Amino acid sequence: MSGDAEATDRNYDTVFWDIGGVIVELRSIREGYAAFISELAADHGMDPEAALDEWKSVLGEHFKAADGAEYQSAHEGYRKATTALFDGDPPEDWELILEESTAATLRAEDGAIETIEALHEAGIQQAIVSDIDTAEAHDMLESFGIHDCFDHITTSEEIGFKKPDSRMFEDALDGTGAVPERTVMVGDRHRNDIAGAAGVGIGTVGYGEEARGPETDHEIENLRELLDIVGIEE
Repeated sequence: MSGDAEATDRNYDTVFWDIGGVIVELRSIREGYAAFISELAADHGMDPEAALDEWKSVLGEHFKAADGAEYQSAHEGYRKATTALFDGDPPEDWELILEESTAATLRAEDGAIETIEALHEAGIQQAIVSDIDTAEAHDMLESFGIHDCFDHITTSEEIGFKKPDSRMFEDALDGTGAVPERTVMVGDRHRNDIAGAAGVGIGTVGYGEEARGPETDHEIENLRELLDIVGIEE
C-alpha cells in the first residue's frame, strides 16, 4: 500500500499532547521538588520536611492567585516559594540547584516516548498543548530526545491563559494547520484537556481515570493504545 493510501486510512492526521501527567510522570516532578528542598535544607540547616511543606504551600498559593484561566508562571512561583524559605534572601545558586534536582528525577510516562517516536516515524504531525512555562516544556522534551518529533509547541506562558481556554487549542491548530476533525488531543484531565479540546471540535483521548467524561472519545490506560486509535500499526 502506498504512503498516501496509508494516510487516507488513518483516523487522525495530528496528535496534540499535554505534558504533565501524559508525557512526564508527575510523581517524578514532585520527587525533584523534594530533592531540591532537601539539598537546600542540608546546606542551610533547615528541617527538610517543614521546609518542603512551606515551599509547597507558597507555591500553591501562587497558582491559586490566578484569575480564572489566566496563567501564573511556574518559575515565578518557584522564586516566591524559595524566597519565602530564606526571608527574602535566597542563595544565588537556587535556580541551578532546582534545575539539576528536577532533571535528575524526571521520568516519562510508560510508553510515552516510544509512542511519540512511532507516530513521528509514521508521519503523524504532533504538537504540545500544555499549561507550562515555555522553557520548561522545551527542556523536558529535549531531555527525552523527542523535541524534534513536535511541529509546534503551545504553552500557557506564551498564550497567557490555561486550558480549557479555547485560545490554547486554537493556537496549536493555527501553528500546525491541522483540521480539528482530523486532530486528537491526549490529556489526563477532563475539564482542561478533554472538554477544552472538544469545545473547538478536536477529538479526544483520555489517559487515566481523571480524563473520563462525556466529551471523551477514547479512554486509554496505556499510551501505546494511541497508535491503534490514530490508525498506526506497531
